[in-house]
Amino acid sequence: MKKVVVIGSGFSGLAAACCLAAEGFEVTILEKNNCPGGRARQFEAEGFVFDMGPSWYWMPDVFEDFFALFGKKVSDYYELVRLDPSYQVFFGPNDRVEIPAQMAELENLFEQIEPGSVPNLRKFLTEAEYKYRVGMGEFVHKPSHSIWEFADLRVLSSMIRLQMFTPMSRHVRQLFKSEKLIQLLEFPVLFLGATPQNTPALYSLMNYADMSLGTWYPMGGMFKIVEAMVSLARELSVEIKLNQEIGQIETANGKAISAITADGTRYAADAFVGSADYHHIETKLLDPAHQNYSESYWKKRVMAPSSLLWYIGVNKRVKGLHHHNLFFDEDFGLHSEEIYTTPKWPSKPLFYASAPSVTDPSVAPPGCENLFLLIPVAPGLEDTPEIRARYFDVVMERLERHTGQSIRPHIVYQRSYAHADFVQDYHAFRGNAYGLANTLLQTAFLKPKMKNRHLSNLWYTGQLTTPGPGVPPSLISGQVVAKEVQKVISSSGSGSSSGQ
Repeated sequence: MKKVVVIGSGFSGLAAACCLAAEGFEVTILEKNNCPGGRARQFEAEGFVFDMGPSWYWMPDVFEDFFALFGKKVSDYYELVRLDPSYQVFFGPNDRVEIPAQMAELENLFEQIEPGSVPNLRKFLTEAEYKYRVGMGEFVHKPSHSIWEFADLRVLSSMIRLQMFTPMSRHVRQLFKSEKLIQLLEFPVLFLGATPQNTPALYSLMNYADMSLGTWYPMGGMFKIVEAMVSLARELSVEIKLNQEIGQIETANGKAISAITADGTRYAADAFVGSADYHHIETKLLDPAHQNYSESYWKKRVMAPSSLLWYIGVNKRVKGLHHHNLFFDEDFGLHSEEIYTTPKWPSKPLFYASAPSVTDPSVAPPGCENLFLLIPVAPGLEDTPEIRARYFDVVMERLERHTGQSIRPHIVYQRSYAHADFVQDYHAFRGNAYGLANTLLQTAFLKPKMKNRHLSNLWYTGQLTTPGPGVPPSLISGQVVAKEVQKVISSSGSGSSSGQ
């Protein structure tokens, strides 16, 4: 039986491991931390249960499609509920907008904010649905080795409809005049890693995912997805080894032959999949002669944001918050510029607050609130306790002002997380939280390649390669890389590597 070692147990690593195990490979996952899930880990403190990373559950079809590969359903593993309203946006202390789950109510909202805008909303979402069906159904499942994968006539003819070369900002402004509606429609691309001016209008497919497919939540937290994938992996006989920091990938004769941990344990295999940070694997685990990209290449990449996060336990319920809350009470354009154009700590940050205890009583003690706060910030910034403390005060002052109540005196647990933690826990390049920006020049075959050019049996998966950042793309990335490994390794003859 052919052996595969997967480095990292984030969504892409777990997906790749499950797919390869189902095809008869003997798969071992080596995870650096003491818990699987990568950025989607979870921790408990003072009776509160905190998801550490992803908090939005969009594109439910991607999760269903993944589990269906193994004859399973999402409902076999966790209970999914649709949020209504999906989220709310604060534009000021007495100015908030709730985004309803029902389309008729959404149309009424658009009509109230900008009379006559409903036909344009329908046009916008119809186009976005087409992009979603083609983009998520076809493009993201390509390994993106070269442009020729996209060069059949049907794909080329759809390029114009997909608006690959139209900026998102122009597309939205051609249809809507209200600054509120423009911000509502542009907000999903903030986490794709570029300003709306530099993001292809292709990514309005995110608006279809948001407004048409809906915002969901797995009861018990986002870590339920990790638990489901770990359970599936173990059903498929995948071995998951925790606390296994890899220090070197050993090579010989144009192949990777083993992954060696920091304490010298050697894991030999026929193939290796790097689901850890691509830059870290290349620059720290491989000799320069075996790296796809130089350090200068990485320095020129446009990164998606990092994040300054807080996990907060409050000993009372916080009135006025929904599960997801966006605070757009400051200049959207200025904050975007300070992330992407002139990277610096933001002068007047927008921020996001998640209160999963509004939906799920299990994540906080009775009568308490579980809060997750996030400021998207530029990667690579200086990260100090003093900076974190200053921004905590900025965010809490506005949270209290907009919800009309004191919160700080009721905080019983508080933990921050930012650049230094992303580097420490995930070896994240420049402390990034979301991988590479989805700019036109970093889309599809222009992303870092899944296949190592110098070693015939090493691949990469996850947010720094195809198809890009986010939980659904990471799930798909793992599936795509598994097919690539299978094609090469299954055709390379019988036999297996020696054991450890």
